[in-house]
Amino acid sequence: MGLIKAVLGAAGSQLSDQWKEFFYCDSMEADVLVTKGQKRTKGNNKGQDNIITNGSVIAVNDGQCMIIVDQGKVVELCAEPGEFTYDTSTEPSIFSGNLGTSILESFKVMGKRITFGGDTGHDQRIYFFNTKEIMGNKYGTANPVPFRVVDQRIGLDVDISIRCNGEYSYKITNPILFYTNVCANVTDEFTRDKIDSQLKAELLTALQPAFARISEMGIRYSAVPGHTKELANALNEELSDQWRDLRGIEIISFGVNTIKASEEDENMIKELQRAAALSNPALGQGMMTGATAQAMQDAAKNTAAGPMMAFAGMNMANMTGANAAVYQQTGGTPIPAPTVAPPKEEGWTCSCGKKGNTGKFCAECGKPQPVPEQGWTCSCGKTGNLGKFCSECGAKKPAGAPLYKCDKCGWTPEDPMNPPKFCPECGDVFDDNDKQ
Repeated sequence: MGLIKAVLGAAGSQLSDQWKEFFYCDSMEADVLVTKGQKRTKGNNKGQDNIITNGSVIAVNDGQCMIIVDQGKVVELCAEPGEFTYDTSTEPSIFSGNLGTSILESFKVMGKRITFGGDTGHDQRIYFFNTKEIMGNKYGTANPVPFRVVDQRIGLDVDISIRCNGEYSYKITNPILFYTNVCANVTDEFTRDKIDSQLKAELLTALQPAFARISEMGIRYSAVPGHTKELANALNEELSDQWRDLRGIEIISFGVNTIKASEEDENMIKELQRAAALSNPALGQGMMTGATAQAMQDAAKNTAAGPMMAFAGMNMANMTGANAAVYQQTGGTPIPAPTVAPPKEEGWTCSCGKKGNTGKFCAECGKPQPVPEQGWTCSCGKTGNLGKFCSECGAKKPAGAPLYKCDKCGWTPEDPMNPPKFCPECGDVFDDNDKQ
């Protein structure tokens, strides 16, 4: 048996003369999910209610899906609007319309139908499914639902409890699964009130893991109403085993009217955000400056204890303001403690190791203070030469020996080749800049 388009069958054969019955479904109410097809006969009153005569016509409207059940098995499906002829000489057919390949896969796994050659042992039924979006399903969290608040900018990661309410809509996307696992042999019609309470309970159970998926995206609980599409996708993922794969239902939209955390949790988040904001030097500087100015105004107005106390209060606020100014100049960076240079060692050190000698003799061993070597050293080994010739061998002073003259005041030492460490006139240090 199978379905063929009525207009095609009538154009090429005599099927138009063999149509026995007409099955149709009026516009389905929003609360009706499944209804049995209505049978209208044309001169044939002998047919049974659950028998489809060969050549009968079946009309399918927009927003509907029709299935034919033969001996308890779904053997035909059509989700395309139009008129179709029931022909027992054709192979099983399927017009899935916009329901997608999932219907085709479900149809394949059902196996062969059971037939009795059209005798009285046959039971055939036609059911129409409402494939429009089922809207107006209200929900509300009777108990708080955990929500994880993550803010990478300030390092915030805490769990809070929220309450929310709103409406959601769902749609039958696989009528075969819905018929097999939910409604089965419906006598007249199957309404939404028979399943809505179960769906609502499962939805509220799935809210917690769905909120966890939302929070991982960095979406704050207060911004959830602007991300209802992402929340609907998260709910479909959580409910896929129970709704989509078992009952053939999917959530289409999820609306949030209000979502609110407890007062305690909201205050905690505000405190953490305020503390994180004040860790910024610029914001902290502005807060401190404003608080200091206000404190000075309040202190100046406080004359209850007399002018002296008001003056003292202003001084205290002024000190705080000075600290705020330093805070402003340093950008919130603590002022480092001043470094103290180690005391300069005075005196001279004897060869015995005694330090700090101030006299001409060592206070430890009595050795005289060493006299700095002056003059130049000749090639013969004579040291302390002050003139241009060696006092030992008469050799001339080497030409490459440097002469020193103070580059600040022009003072020339008695021995230009061996100047003192400091100029006695201006105190400048003799270094390479003083070489002539």
